[in-house]
Amino acid sequence: MNDFTPPIRRRNHGKGHSYVDANGAKVPGVTTILSGGVPKPALIGWAANTTADYAIDHWDRLAELPPTARLKELSRARFADRDAAAKRGTEVHGLAEQLVSGHEVEVPEQLAGHVEAYVDFLDRYRVEPILTEFVVVSHSYGWAGTADLIADFPTLGGQRLLCDIKTSRSGVFGETAWQLAAYRYADAYVDDQGEEQPMIEVDGCAVIHVRADGFDLYPMQAGPEQLREFRYIREVSRACERSRDYVGEALLPPALEVTA
Repeated sequence: MNDFTPPIRRRNHGKGHSYVDANGAKVPGVTTILSGGVPKPALIGWAANTTADYAIDHWDRLAELPPTARLKELSRARFADRDAAAKRGTEVHGLAEQLVSGHEVEVPEQLAGHVEAYVDFLDRYRVEPILTEFVVVSHSYGWAGTADLIADFPTLGGQRLLCDIKTSRSGVFGETAWQLAAYRYADAYVDDQGEEQPMIEVDGCAVIHVRADGFDLYPMQAGPEQLREFRYIREVSRACERSRDYVGEALLPPALEVTA
């Protein structure tokens, strides 16, 4: 068990969020642990390709800029692409939470395809929501996170699934299994009153990949084995953080001996 004091709560700030306990101590987030403990070599290629695409698409205008301004704009291109994708994902998540709860929503034109795809998903699987967009807490292992959906699926034999919504163009990655396992085996979730309740048991986990042209529902292996692997990832993430302190202060070189 860890020493975090319940209830754990989520703090939103700027474009991100964090988790703190009742005493204000920071609780590690599941996605932060994954970012710090899982190598992402594909990001190198993504950054290079995104920058190259931006240069080609804006070639004439960039050519008119001074070299330093041109360099600055190109160096920021990949972050603009990342932030736009993150904003789209956040907006789709927010709309999805309202839709699955039965509320009417105003849909921005640029997200119409995503919303239509999600409505199609809800209709085809006759989704019966149990929890949407909720904080989960593991006091046993010391982390927290925000899960998207627990729902019953009558068209899948009445299975109760813990689902994560993904909107990335690149599809679904295997590391999402670790994310879902960390959520699935949490000790508690935080209810609407901010109180911790025992985590709801589910029959399995899945990813809903929502795109402008449709959706796919992917079953995910997110059982005890994936939880065990996530705990290893947590230790790697911790080690990477600690490694910053492993380098000592530079030593002063001994004075040169002066010979007569």
